[in-house]
Amino acid sequence: MEPFTIDTILPIASGALFTTQAVYYLGLYNKLYTHSRETAYATDINTQNPPLSVIIVAKDAAHELQENLPFILEQDYPEFEVIVIYDRPADDCDNTLKLLEDKYPNLYHTFIPDSARYISHKKLGITMGIKASRHEWLVFTEPDCRPQSNQWLKQMARNFTPATEIVLGYSNYEKVPGWFNKKITFDTLLNSMRYLGMAVSGHPYMGTGRNMAYRKTLYYKQKGFASHLNLQRGEDDLFINETARAHNTRVEASPESLMRIAMPKYKRIWCEEKISYAATSRLFHGTARYLMGFETCSRFLFYTAIIATITISILLHQWTIAAIAVLLWLARFTMQLIVFRKTAKVFGERKFCALLPLFDFLQPAWNGVFKLQRKFRRKNEFMRK
Repeated sequence: MEPFTIDTILPIASGALFTTQAVYYLGLYNKLYTHSRETAYATDINTQNPPLSVIIVAKDAAHELQENLPFILEQDYPEFEVIVIYDRPADDCDNTLKLLEDKYPNLYHTFIPDSARYISHKKLGITMGIKASRHEWLVFTEPDCRPQSNQWLKQMARNFTPATEIVLGYSNYEKVPGWFNKKITFDTLLNSMRYLGMAVSGHPYMGTGRNMAYRKTLYYKQKGFASHLNLQRGEDDLFINETARAHNTRVEASPESLMRIAMPKYKRIWCEEKISYAATSRLFHGTARYLMGFETCSRFLFYTAIIATITISILLHQWTIAAIAVLLWLARFTMQLIVFRKTAKVFGERKFCALLPLFDFLQPAWNGVFKLQRKFRRKNEFMRK
């Protein structure tokens, strides 16, 4: 029996890693698309449209509120209120909100006092909004977000069944020309396919405050953000990580429920968001973050094994093994392309056909950079101020 050598180990490793990637793409990443198609004909939905409160915490966002609030306030929904909590009083924001309040009687606003110290203003603002709200169901979004349709609230509310406490929605950046927009749209789509796919599979582990809802009683039962009050962030992902379970969480993935996010003014804003997520995601409970980390690791190893197999096979004139390695890469790319195209088509995203292999290869690298930057930051940068 001949001992294993590198030219035999590499093809075996490539095949094993291909199988691992196939399990993730067909068993997880495809879930968001299939769930979107299935829920289009769902029968286990709530048709009563219970009253709800939309809560938005804003800072330095007078222009964003002026642009996006009307799309929220003009939702086709029977009874809802919109509560805006602004971080520190500002004349331009106050005037904007007062003008909107004259037109929309269901809009209310207040300010986080300048005197608030030693607590995250985002968490304080959400707490103020929840205490001021009149309804049991709370829907959350951000000032730079705009609903894709006037059916957003109805699509979210159809998930408000008696057993449901949390509803997770989909959001992504608006489509504009440029490399940076393509990059962050791909990154957001992939991350959404991850955490929403896990939730559909019965293993929810996070959510984003740009498009989600939960019951007021859940907030009080969890004692708000008490368990991570020392952190500057975590009001969405950590809160959902602590409270979401298979039996109390639903996913809304219809195109009408999509939230469009305005492009950040500067690249560093997006980078800071990613670094903040790296700081909170390491605190997630459960195995989800390890499963996602394993996918990233197996993806990197797959590329490494394929490139090494092709290179060594060519040097040793083993053309059959080289051809098999190329076919494995093509099979994975075809599978990946089909899953991404179907999901992107549902939500009107870019198809990423030409750029998909490049972004797929680079995404683990740029996420690794964000994690390294988080490690080199001072710990108090992520603590409440």
